[in-house]
Amino acid sequence: MANILITGGSRGLGAEAVRQFTAAGHKVVFTYHKSEIEADLLRQETGATPVRCDVKHHDSVKIAVDKAVSVLGQIDVLICSAAIAGSGTITDMDISRWEEVISTDLSGVFHCIRYVLPAMISRKSGCIITVGPKCGEAGESCEAAYSAAKAGVIGLTKALAKELEPSGIRANCISPGMTDTHAAKAMMFLASGDAACITGEVLSVSGSPAE
Repeated sequence: MANILITGGSRGLGAEAVRQFTAAGHKVVFTYHKSEIEADLLRQETGATPVRCDVKHHDSVKIAVDKAVSVLGQIDVLICSAAIAGSGTITDMDISRWEEVISTDLSGVFHCIRYVLPAMISRKSGCIITVGPKCGEAGESCEAAYSAAKAGVIGLTKALAKELEPSGIRANCISPGMTDTHAAKAMMFLASGDAACITGEVLSVSGSPAE
């Protein structure tokens, strides 16, 4: 069983990942920023440990990673799913909102990886999973900030995979569609030994599941 840190784990895809990994017997710590009630309910439901963290601030991330290590012992799998949206045309978007989206959705991923990675490198093992929806590859009208941030996440993941391959650490990106459940199952696959030879890939989970 693996020790897993999931950022943005109180809602959406992150919460579904918490549910599925804990149900499979893995030990999970997840971060949340403002959704304290949702985080506590998920703790009661799954037994996972919530830690407050604002990923756009590297000092907050360092504290959260240290807390996660104190609970888990070590972090085998890092899943970066914390993100915010930023809708609006380029001309209408407030500069502060642009900076907040980029800082959270892109720099936040960097901060988390930066503080988790040294221990993985020393052990020569580990798995990093990021989230880069289709807009990160194709762009989306009126979602320039979100599209730009997610494109950056995809590029970061691919570069990271090449950099870390000699250390035995894998890095992949999930590109989810409308379903949290099936995207979380794809995360479980990428975190497992069945994906031991997969790194630097963007795995699309965009189809509609059969009824």
